[in-house]
Amino acid sequence: MRDYLFTSESITEGHPDKICDQIADSILDEALRQDPNSKMAVEATIKDDFVLIYGEANTSAKIDYEQIAKDTIKKIGYEETYEVMVKVNKQSSEINHAVTAQENEGEIGAGDQGIMFGFACAESDEYMPAPIYYAHKLARQLAKVRKSDPHSILGPDGKTQVSVEYEDDHIKRIDTIVVSTQHKKEATQEEIRELIMKEVIAPCIEPELIDASTKFLINPSGSFVVGGSFGDSGTTGRKIVCDTYGGMGRIGGGCFSSKDPTKVDRSAAYYCRYVAKNIVAHGLAHKCEIEVAYAIGKSKPVSLMVETFGTGTKSDEEILAIIKRNFNFEVGNILKELDLRKPIYAKTSCYGHFGDPQFTWEKIIDLKY
Repeated sequence: MRDYLFTSESITEGHPDKICDQIADSILDEALRQDPNSKMAVEATIKDDFVLIYGEANTSAKIDYEQIAKDTIKKIGYEETYEVMVKVNKQSSEINHAVTAQENEGEIGAGDQGIMFGFACAESDEYMPAPIYYAHKLARQLAKVRKSDPHSILGPDGKTQVSVEYEDDHIKRIDTIVVSTQHKKEATQEEIRELIMKEVIAPCIEPELIDASTKFLINPSGSFVVGGSFGDSGTTGRKIVCDTYGGMGRIGGGCFSSKDPTKVDRSAAYYCRYVAKNIVAHGLAHKCEIEVAYAIGKSKPVSLMVETFGTGTKSDEEILAIIKRNFNFEVGNILKELDLRKPIYAKTSCYGHFGDPQFTWEKIIDLKY
């Protein structure tokens, strides 16, 4: 039991890294829409009015990469004209053989080696840590406020950050909220602050978490007119901490966006979250973290670990036994149980991959123990 501050950040869809995640996952969705067995790892990089799309694709789908990129950027809210260069090759025959050899025997091998983590805790209705829960909530609201007004003074690029104070490991209050938003040139900082406080922060944060000492930092750098790819460069997969647990749960290092579900960086991380959430939802622990590891081409994991940080109602060894009785970490089962070979991934590319009940890895099931 200890006292501390913990901070997490989120970003809106207009951030240059998130532009690239959305392009990558929109490409993946189009591939899966036409060919559910597509093997995809096609990423994007953006700077100013230039987009580079590159990677590997083994698919029968006919994909207009350039048009998907342009449509995605326009949907986000940028009206500039972009040049798009495409450099996409077929997946290495050696990697493809390692993965498909198992499929030919009726199993699905992991698309790569690696370690994946999943995390859940009882700090919010979504079983997500409070700092990232509130940071995502603010970022979604920031985008909602912008899109609801065709003449909004807000721009597509933005960041949020929330510092939560814990006392004896339980949420006590929110210490600091930071919101940085792109805006029209004619907007004053006073107008922006009033809008953010009234229409973004107030609807998202429970009054009991705010006190006289809570700090609100709205556009602390001052003017933020130039944003998106004209204010910074962007690349797929650079916001993995925003995409997961805001730093409170460990991450394996591999990003999610662009990767088809045979890539365990994505699918096994989703399954680990699924398992961890069910352990917490069933009252077996207040916090739960799952780690799994795979070897390329092999269907079964090489290791599985559970950590409940001393919050379990049973020992970690007993909880691991419950997990093994109720969950199957073989790659083929993950794809089947979570129904992952569908064009669902563009929806995951903003505001975190975890916590949204529309996704199969967020469902709570009955456990036998």
